[in-house]
Amino acid sequence: MSSERLLADEKRLLNCTAVDVNQLMPIKYQWAWEHYLNGCANHWIPNEVAMQADISLWKSDKLTSEEKKLIIRSCGFFSTAESLVATNLVLALYKSITNAECRQYLLRQAFEEAIHTHTFLYVCESLNLDSREIFNMYREIPSVKDKDTFQIENTRDMLQEDFSTETFEGTQKFLENLIAYYIVLEGIFFYGGFAMILSFRRQNRMQGIGQLYEFILRDETIHLNFGIDLINGIKEENPKVWTPSFQNHIYDLIQEGVRLESAFIYDSLPKPIFGLDPHQLEIYIQYLADRRLQRIGLKSRYHVDNPLTWMSETIDLLKEKNFFETTVTEYRPSGELLWD
Repeated sequence: MSSERLLADEKRLLNCTAVDVNQLMPIKYQWAWEHYLNGCANHWIPNEVAMQADISLWKSDKLTSEEKKLIIRSCGFFSTAESLVATNLVLALYKSITNAECRQYLLRQAFEEAIHTHTFLYVCESLNLDSREIFNMYREIPSVKDKDTFQIENTRDMLQEDFSTETFEGTQKFLENLIAYYIVLEGIFFYGGFAMILSFRRQNRMQGIGQLYEFILRDETIHLNFGIDLINGIKEENPKVWTPSFQNHIYDLIQEGVRLESAFIYDSLPKPIFGLDPHQLEIYIQYLADRRLQRIGLKSRYHVDNPLTWMSETIDLLKEKNFFETTVTEYRPSGELLWD
């Protein structure tokens, strides 16, 4: 075979040395390319969303201090968490992935993380919030700091110059990172935050922020599905690393994520607010954890039903896998995305 020819079956997600990682075609991992195309079709920027009604409501006396605190806490967590994801993608994941179509998606996701960080600055400016308080919350609020520290610890080894997935331990560490970020951060922490803010939108309040979170949710759904496909693909290509002891470690990792998110929930929402109950939200997080475990080939741990049935209109997790079979059919500067 000519050294200039590239066969799809020569491609690998990790440790591929037989082919040029910069050569996109032929595509082997069609799921990665489809996620990239879905991300491109879902393009938006925060400035397209009108915030005047939110500004008026925020300045009025119609929001309680507890309701404002919940919004501020949510923005504070997301503002830094989105940057953590971007750092992980650019500095840790990209250098280890040896597949062009997956790298293409990682570049798209990194751009979307920048858009999400921009979004929380836009919210701060619109509502005249203290941006220092919002963007520094990961240092000052323990329940936020603990979640961010959890993610940073799962990146530290991969940022070392001598990190490599060519070893058994390196591949396991890479999988651990993917699960910590895609499953725990984006698949559990973020979805808890979505529920908090979408509860306002459900009450026809803070519609601008609600729309921004819905757009972020659409991005995150693709991020989560890509991450799960990537995790399962690496498992398939490296079955020896998926040992019983490593699986137990993953259970512990996700359980710790659920614990940290529960602490954040009770700190941000100590009592029910217009139907959003902290105990129900905690059970919802456990429900999410079981769903994520199942999708990476592990058994459920919590065995609970979804207590937030109203969430099904926007993030119906039972249909999560097929969420993006619909496509954006028209792009409008107003930010209104039309779906088939």
